Amino acid sequence: MRSRLRLALFVSLAVAGAAGVAFGAAPATRDGGVIVVPIQGTVDDGMAHLVQRAVAEANATHARELVLDVNTPGGLVGAAFDIRDAMFSAQMPTLAYVSQRAYSAGALITLSAEKIVMAPGASIGAAEPIPNDPKHVSALRAEFASTASRNHRDPILAAAMVDKNVAAPGYKRAGAILSFTSGEALRAHISDATAPTLAAALAGQRVAGSVRHVDYSFGESLARFATSPEVSGILLSLGVLGLLIEMQTLHGIAGLLGVTSLALFFGTHLYAGFSNDLVIALAIAGVIGIALELHVIPGHGVAGSVGIVALATAIVLAFGTAFFFVAAQSISIAIVLTVVAFFALVRLFPQNAFARRLGFRGVQGPDYVASEDHRALVGRSGFATSYLRPAGVASVDGKRVDVLTEGDFVAAGSPVRVSRVEGARIFVHPVTLEDR
Repeated sequence: MRSRLRLALFVSLAVAGAAGVAFGAAPATRDGGVIVVPIQGTVDDGMAHLVQRAVAEANATHARELVLDVNTPGGLVGAAFDIRDAMFSAQMPTLAYVSQRAYSAGALITLSAEKIVMAPGASIGAAEPIPNDPKHVSALRAEFASTASRNHRDPILAAAMVDKNVAAPGYKRAGAILSFTSGEALRAHISDATAPTLAAALAGQRVAGSVRHVDYSFGESLARFATSPEVSGILLSLGVLGLLIEMQTLHGIAGLLGVTSLALFFGTHLYAGFSNDLVIALAIAGVIGIALELHVIPGHGVAGSVGIVALATAIVLAFGTAFFFVAAQSISIAIVLTVVAFFALVRLFPQNAFARRLGFRGVQGPDYVASEDHRALVGRSGFATSYLRPAGVASVDGKRVDVLTEGDFVAAGSPVRVSRVEGARIFVHPVTLEDR
């Protein structure tokens, strides 16, 4: 009887243990579907945030597969490192589908996936760093080689994407950076298959389950949108135009608009990973220098010149050294838009009260344009309503007139007196205590 009881107890414990194992294994079931992450456009910190968030969500929901949809010319190497590390922390199979190209930082991101599928006509490689000094080349070459080795790909071929001095006979000529077409990548075992679409790639790799595409958060989207060359150019235009108008009007409103636009430009670049503390410090120093020239120590030129140089340097560095041509494009857009907007304000709206503050005003008759007779103002006193460098605007007998000095600098608000009038030109000189 006791033997039978022991046997029953043993069987019960065995069944319970098996059930416990079954229940313990249940959370590992991959029922979270397939998560697709877009790797599109420039690689930046906003993209790195997205991938890190997607990997964490995939791990938490026990996704069946994590898929990168890749089409990028490259970007920030630091952001690519963060994406690679996030991919290595994924607890499910990973796949990268290259629809068009995976260059530079995009190549490292693609190599971090366990499987790679490329579309016909797609390409991968061309990852020489900028600057391409020995230190940066060596570091990035090691990252490519170790990433390839982890996923059982040829580390020599991966290193040859970075370092032109790495020999890869049969794949590239000496002194060139290695890049693969989809067919070449397949033959070199860099990729695992070719497929015309992402859906075909998933079907070919037997990836089943519901497909869910993750997307950027509002902050990530704003940063990526504002750091595009076109939007960056517009923000720079508003910033420069605001400072130019502030130089003429000294109202503070235009200056505030300009500073706000520049703050948005640098802030979004900082969030996206392009800017750093040095860039922000240079930008602040530039704005302070210009403000000092306008409101505190005008006329000397030193503070203004230093401020302009610091601000211009910060703008170029905000894009990163790897994006010098993008910076040149954005600055070119800013210059053109600023000139056009300033011309429109001064020329196209001459009767607007605000526009009259920006340029010198003339008096026009219906059939003839001539200057007003200002000879009656000789000897009259007033004050400068703008800086006279030597040209500017003054108020004489309550009348706003365009004036010139004899070469002297006169600060806004200083008392002046009309010394002579030559046609349309009204000459003034500063009034000292002895002259009063």
